[in-house]
Amino acid sequence: MSMQCPLRDYSWYAIYTNPKQEVRAESNLRAWGIETYLPQIKESRLDQYKNTRIWLIKPLFLRYLFARFGFGTLGHKVRNTRGVKDIVGFGKGPTPVDDEIINLIQSRQDELGYVKLKDDLSQGDEVVVTDDMFKGVQGVFERRISNSDRVMILLKTIQFQAHIIIDREFLRKV
Repeated sequence: MSMQCPLRDYSWYAIYTNPKQEVRAESNLRAWGIETYLPQIKESRLDQYKNTRIWLIKPLFLRYLFARFGFGTLGHKVRNTRGVKDIVGFGKGPTPVDDEIINLIQSRQDELGYVKLKDDLSQGDEVVVTDDMFKGVQGVFERRISNSDRVMILLKTIQFQAHIIIDREFLRKV
């Protein structure tokens, strides 16, 4: 007897994982032949000890991933998969996630498969540097540097004005 149900009965579900077990849960679900989607983002941080940039790959939604399966036949197996805490639901049971939501997230992926978050900065916005050697310095957002996660801001200080180029992630709107 096959555990598979017809493709038309498959739906996407949000899977709640154990802490820091998103990749493990995804791997184990795939081993069952279940289609999964773990949207990830790529962030860089400055290693304060080595003063070098390191890249971190993180889930877009901590402790969540998506899986596509027929709940009636595979729901019990999914719930009992190592790394999985539960299937997200409201009311009496799991709630399917619309295909459009999955498609929307996938449409925001770059060529390497990482989800790009919307940039909320516009020319003229007041910003403050949140990390790096300019931490705490305020400025005005000027523009993004093409093909890069770097931006140009005009520093505002008492004595002088200067342009700097800095990683976008080190800025926040004031």
